[in-house]
Amino acid sequence: MFGWTGKALYIDLDTLSIKERSIPQKILKDYIGGRGLGVKLYYDMVDPNIDPLSPENSLIFAVGPLTGVAPMSGRHGVVSKSPLTGTIFDSNSGGFWGKELHYAGYDALIIYGRADRPVYIVINDDGCSIENARELWGLNVDEVTVKLEKLGSVACIGRAGEKGVLYANIMNDLTHTAGRGGLGAIMGSKNLKAIVVRGGKKPQIANLEDYKTAMKEMVRLLEASPPINKGLRVFGTSMLFDIVNYLEVMPTDNFNASHFPNGERLSGNYIIESYEIASHGCWGCPINCKKVDKKRDIELPEYETIWAFGPNLNNEDYEKIVDANVKCNRYGMDTITAGATIALYKELTGENYLERVENILDSPVLSQGSKRLAEKFNARDKSTDIKGLELPGYDPRGLYGQALSYATSNRGGCHLRAYMVAPEIIGKPKLIHRLNPEGKAGLVVIFQNLNAAVDSLVLCKFTTFAMSEVEYAKLLSAVTGINYRSEDILRAGERIYNLERLFNIKAGFSGKDDTLPPKIFKGENALSREEFEKMLQEYYEFREWVNGVPTEEKLRKLEIIE
Repeated sequence: MFGWTGKALYIDLDTLSIKERSIPQKILKDYIGGRGLGVKLYYDMVDPNIDPLSPENSLIFAVGPLTGVAPMSGRHGVVSKSPLTGTIFDSNSGGFWGKELHYAGYDALIIYGRADRPVYIVINDDGCSIENARELWGLNVDEVTVKLEKLGSVACIGRAGEKGVLYANIMNDLTHTAGRGGLGAIMGSKNLKAIVVRGGKKPQIANLEDYKTAMKEMVRLLEASPPINKGLRVFGTSMLFDIVNYLEVMPTDNFNASHFPNGERLSGNYIIESYEIASHGCWGCPINCKKVDKKRDIELPEYETIWAFGPNLNNEDYEKIVDANVKCNRYGMDTITAGATIALYKELTGENYLERVENILDSPVLSQGSKRLAEKFNARDKSTDIKGLELPGYDPRGLYGQALSYATSNRGGCHLRAYMVAPEIIGKPKLIHRLNPEGKAGLVVIFQNLNAAVDSLVLCKFTTFAMSEVEYAKLLSAVTGINYRSEDILRAGERIYNLERLFNIKAGFSGKDDTLPPKIFKGENALSREEFEKMLQEYYEFREWVNGVPTEEKLRKLEIIE
């Protein structure tokens, strides 16, 4: 088999048993890897009504056929049912861990059950073992990583995952994050502290000459892309701050405003002028968008974190954001949900937890996310969540495509399902009018399908600033030996999106959940409910869904059901 290994590793923590099983080639062909493969395996294995924190729940790590083979492929997907949202949830993380799993001989790792004591897993070319983690329990991400990194690439939880914070992350390679949705809490519920992987078997490539040609084209396109070359490579994701604020789509003060008046000291320019910066990136990455303060050797925050602990809290002190980011990474907590929950609590009570992020761990109110906090205060109209997941740093009142993408996201308020920020702000692949609702429904469907495929390949989202489904198909075909056309890439993404939706419907969600927070329909810059509902109905028509539910005919077309 080329590209894929065709193997999955199943670990039952109840019995501490380890089994290796083959993955049918049709599943690999249709769902590719990463997000798609994880969703398919999870859907076939788990009852949608399962309690995410029960021992019976599964946690699936998956890579793609390009992982460790193509540039910007040092990523992996993690799939389960989110304890924060109750939706099926995939999280995508960079670094080196995914490449090591692939090189160890596996396309997927499936973990279920609950160990009766803290454990960690070690996977390498010689096999797999389950080790006692008693001495690691109670430690944070940096401490665990230092103790285990001699064994390989480390994915672990900090104290947030142990304590069941509903937005606990799984951290790998110290600062890379399988974030949002609380998948770290699932690891904690299983008494699983860490998974360490090291592999030395590079996947085989089907057509070496076609692969070299596709690689050269990929590198050429990446080098020719201004957002990559002049933006991400220089500033990291903080390059977005100035333009988002200038366009007045910067959510401020818990979405009570759309412009942050004192943003100069949070911009990408300020950061690179004020700090001695070093850059690094994931495996095989020519961009190196991660930025480090060389003097203190600490990771500097990404755009979303700058927003969450900056404008969203009316805070212009960058050092406070840096400190909060370091703490969240150490404890293993999602910065977007942490910032959004603190912002909501500040609006409700006047109390600001920005400088006391660590106190979230022991707070029965703040550790549960915005939706539950709002319910406790009978203030659902003040929360900014969709399906339980808080909106990130792009105000949908000024981005109509992003608004529709938020509402119809299968995992809740996520900007990465379609990433309409690319065409509506950055102008990739083409700049479109951000305040014009016409045609947005069809574009959102296409971008959601494309991003589902990219998450399954598993490539960095930033490749979409330079590449299209045409280049993805050529590269995938060369590596696997299967003839993928550009329409096959989009069809795979459509299949994945519909299967996720089907899971959520069975879990109790419906079209009524495809909406925006009440705040977005109120105030000076409110989005018109009438315009939004019109876009939503057009979206359903493009999807061939009825009231948000895929029809049997659609599911048959996609070969999801027979």
